[in-house]
Amino acid sequence: MHMTTSRAAFIAAPLLTGAYGVFRLVNGMGGERQPGFSWTAGHLCFLLALGCFVRAFAVMRARAGAGRLATVGYWLATVGATAVAGQFAIDLVVGWISPDRAAMALRYDQIQAVPGVMPVCYTVLPLLFFVGQTILVGQLARRRVLRPWAPVLVLVDNLLPFADKDLIPLGAVLLLISYAPLYRSEPTPELRFS
Repeated sequence: MHMTTSRAAFIAAPLLTGAYGVFRLVNGMGGERQPGFSWTAGHLCFLLALGCFVRAFAVMRARAGAGRLATVGYWLATVGATAVAGQFAIDLVVGWISPDRAAMALRYDQIQAVPGVMPVCYTVLPLLFFVGQTILVGQLARRRVLRPWAPVLVLVDNLLPFADKDLIPLGAVLLLISYAPLYRSEPTPELRFS
């Protein structure tokens, strides 16, 4: 059961990320994104995706041989995922308690004015998620667990939201293609950190 769940994380993480992107597109069809069902459903999907990513990162570290660089990649990606989860938790609460976009903007201003919130949840630590994931995929490609072009697809996936967040579903497809060999291959036990 545990191994099956670990392997499923390589499919679930991209699919849930893509679902977030689709809900985001639906929410933005009428203009500015508003609190409501699409906002909440999309953010919940991405929070679930982050849990799957963390599970996947542990397996990736083990498959990469748990060397120093793979371990650094794992910890960077996990710290980054935790920071992104903080951002999405804030988004969920703000969306839940705000009647409209204007109220959301006001609450974001108040939250982001708290010292440390911006670097921890928005500008610095979340970037570690992308850096760590790219390191792990690079290590797996070097060991021929993943295809040589997988790091390029993951890098493109990581950069697409910075170009245009409407491209998140496309990035999720690229990630799904990159991760597919990890789902199809024999499971590897996750390493213990104790």
